[in-house]
Amino acid sequence: MDAANPVVELKQITKRFSGIVANDSISLKLHKGEIHALLGENGAGKSTLMNILFGLYQPDEGSIEIKGKPVNIDNPNKAIELGIGMVHQHFKLVQPFTVTENIILGMEPKQLGFHVDYKTATAKIKKLSDQYGLKVNPDSKISEISVGMQQRVEILKTLYRGADILIFDEPTAVLTPQEITELMSIMRRLVDEGKSIILITHKLKEIMHISDAVTIIRRGKVVDTLKTSETNPNTLAEKMVGRNVSFKIDKKPATPGEAILQVRDLKLKNKDGISVLNGLSLDVRAGEILGVAGVDGNGQSELIEALSGLRKVDSGSVKLKDMELTNRNPRFVSEQGVSHIPEDRHKHGLVLDFTMSENLILETYYKAPFNKGGFLNQLEIEKQAKKLIEAFDVRTPSIETKARSLSGGNQQKAIIAREIDKNPELLIAAQPTRGLDVGAIEFVQQQLISQRDQGKAVMLISFELDEIMNVADRIVVIYEGRIVGEVLPEQTNDQELGLMMSGSTAGGKRHE
Repeated sequence: MDAANPVVELKQITKRFSGIVANDSISLKLHKGEIHALLGENGAGKSTLMNILFGLYQPDEGSIEIKGKPVNIDNPNKAIELGIGMVHQHFKLVQPFTVTENIILGMEPKQLGFHVDYKTATAKIKKLSDQYGLKVNPDSKISEISVGMQQRVEILKTLYRGADILIFDEPTAVLTPQEITELMSIMRRLVDEGKSIILITHKLKEIMHISDAVTIIRRGKVVDTLKTSETNPNTLAEKMVGRNVSFKIDKKPATPGEAILQVRDLKLKNKDGISVLNGLSLDVRAGEILGVAGVDGNGQSELIEALSGLRKVDSGSVKLKDMELTNRNPRFVSEQGVSHIPEDRHKHGLVLDFTMSENLILETYYKAPFNKGGFLNQLEIEKQAKKLIEAFDVRTPSIETKARSLSGGNQQKAIIAREIDKNPELLIAAQPTRGLDVGAIEFVQQQLISQRDQGKAVMLISFELDEIMNVADRIVVIYEGRIVGEVLPEQTNDQELGLMMSGSTAGGKRHE
């Protein structure tokens, strides 16, 4: 690492959005051959800062130097010219196109000025793929490759365009444990070859494992910059949220009772006629948290929608105690005692242009005391909103604030408040901590355990293996629309679960 001359220097960057200061005089240095982690809570200003470096936003104050020279990065093309590439959290790939077509999009090499020279492009992509150990087939279609492989295509896209400064925005959010390990190796290889990386994340384990330095941002300000080798996860968490954080959830052993939810032989084809649930069966008992582990796209979304009444199945049955819920509508399911924290809080959890008080009665507005003779009782609605906002520490300027203006963590707390307040028999929690920081994650997980301790059945669907291992009392693994294994958290590990999640058992057998 060249300590004297940073490859990137951000000097007192300030960015405001309608009165909110997202970045408050932030300075940061990235050196050649370094992985520099940018750590902070949701809404701390990490992505805003990197979007400024990549030319998507312009700073209100401050300056940027690349390799010692002041630059004005007024659009992403300028950033690419300066050797900056960004691997976004949500991939920007055209699904029906091949890997090569995606990588050269917008800068196609021409043969004789007319035809796209795919041969030259493919050869260059193959060379880059081999050089950095990416193992990407240039001829594969994006729609036919795994999420982890799609991410490698995004990395190749930046390398093809000549990037030697790479920004990774929450790169492990959708990867299996094995894919995360492989990504870490790729990142290390990139810096060994002279690249420099800024890694946006709130996963402390990854920071400790891969980064050389870490800058912590809290509420738009730099709290500290440290050498990773001279710090630890507890110190980082405390600096990030401003208080001590517990990583190991403190919970007493479960005492499961009767099966509250009984799912038998669920089968479902999607609109294209592809089987997404293939005879799936499971039980969730009173007083336990059942963790459902799996890689995204193995039938989790369809299962959740089938259980909550959002989607009809082709065959099989869903029972809550002795009540048949198969193919009943969401209101009926809710009234039988099922609460649902949806995986997409914007699509299924909130009406973003409704106020907080309206969102908190979305499922009960037609009942007393919120409804009197067909009219909404505003006084009771306000009372309810104030009670839940206080009890669940939802940080909102007022109960009349629109849901869309709250941070992700506070939107999630509001949904959890509403769903738990219904006093359910069964709580379905789908990706309940996705995109949340350590402070909000701790709060959400404690709420799930509190429901379990009150004798409720809790079903936790999560891609985060740490969360499943930490919170669940029993784990089932979903693969290609069926349950392929069941284990206890204390008798398994990330590697065994990761193997099952990819369709292999620990013994290497595949489930057909």
